[in-house]
Amino acid sequence: MNESREQKIRSVIRQSQPDLTVVLENIFDPLNISAVLRSCDAVGIREVFVVYTKPYLNKRGLVLGKRTSGGTFKWIDVYVFENLEECFKRVRQRYGRILATHLGEKSESVYALDFTQPTALLFGNEDEGVSAEALALSDGNFNIPQSGFAESLNISVACAVTLFEAKRQRAAKGFYDENPKLNNAEQEQLFDRWQAMLKQKSWELQQSTVVDENSPELLPVFVTRDPNVPPHKSVRTMPITKFDL
Repeated sequence: MNESREQKIRSVIRQSQPDLTVVLENIFDPLNISAVLRSCDAVGIREVFVVYTKPYLNKRGLVLGKRTSGGTFKWIDVYVFENLEECFKRVRQRYGRILATHLGEKSESVYALDFTQPTALLFGNEDEGVSAEALALSDGNFNIPQSGFAESLNISVACAVTLFEAKRQRAAKGFYDENPKLNNAEQEQLFDRWQAMLKQKSWELQQSTVVDENSPELLPVFVTRDPNVPPHKSVRTMPITKFDL
């Protein structure tokens, strides 16, 4: 690894936001998922949670590649669930609160929320938005104020708008420079993990990981994965999501 490459990777690691994440519910367009991953990488998010409930399992044959995700997938851990409550349980353990995008009487403007606190942002699918079940499990909901006739944005656009508002708020607190979220030891661990991945071209360690109630505790982003332990996968007739690197 040359010096400029190392400096770039260390800069990205220093700006990572381990207490900010995105949860995607029943998103079936791979281009939307890929666009979300690019936005997540751009604001320093290092893991994303994807949940598919039973009515959408027939739309699970998704393929994400370098061209659509911009190669960002290898820098982001993606966890896939089939159980909504299990997904919320795992996310809440990690991030505390889960806020859903929803246009309703009790929804707050995205610009009125404090995104400097640990937060998971939930975005619903292209047809129906966030489900009633997910809304009931969420800790609040928000909307993106608009001035035109359209009442909603494409999911990937809505995610980008929200994430960059979070980035603006966090940058004002110095979380991208003088007050990084990862301490020095954690930054070094993540660098070692990524360096090993690049050196060994171990892309298999960057596949999406299927999580259910029997899965072990999720590892922090900076912890190196054991190459002898493949991602946990349930028995199914086809993969929920295929990430082609």
